[in-house]
Amino acid sequence: MAKLDEKQSDNTNDEEKSSSTSKQTAHEKRKEQTAATIKKYTAGAMAVGVVPFPLLDLAALAAIQLKMLHSLSKIYDVEFEASLGKSAVSSLAGGVASVSGAAPLAASLTKFIPVVGHALSYTSLVVLNGASTFAIGKVFEQHFASGGTFLTFDPTKVREYFTEQFEKGKKLVTEMGEKSKSKPKMEPATATK
Repeated sequence: MAKLDEKQSDNTNDEEKSSSTSKQTAHEKRKEQTAATIKKYTAGAMAVGVVPFPLLDLAALAAIQLKMLHSLSKIYDVEFEASLGKSAVSSLAGGVASVSGAAPLAASLTKFIPVVGHALSYTSLVVLNGASTFAIGKVFEQHFASGGTFLTFDPTKVREYFTEQFEKGKKLVTEMGEKSKSKPKMEPATATK
């Protein structure tokens, strides 16, 4: 009888270890998916910085950020509603850190200045778009991971974290830009006879 109890105890311990390991693996997988999602949309937001048409670039940026929230909400099994997502992004970008909300608008509007305006806006918009998208992604990663939803999101509570992530995002975007510049260029293939 003692041996049977011992076997059952061993089986229970194995099941607990397996359950704990699978929870940890699921958590790690979710973190990896989230990091990849944020990085992908950050790169997309950077690309939108070179759209030559003023204000169209901002519409595209808003769409990218909203799609990122949709993707993150799927990862965390949070119900997504476009209107709540738009509201969350605008309140976060506009209300929490006016630099991240007003600077892209100003940079976009400089595209109206012939020649010089385009050059100035491209550089600044690439960094600002990428950094703000990264920061929004990190804020919602933290919010969703703690069990939050779009309905419970309060931008005033994440002000400091958003600013911190915005600064990290600027560094990340700069590094991403430097890496893309340092990649060897592919020579076009030439036809041989």
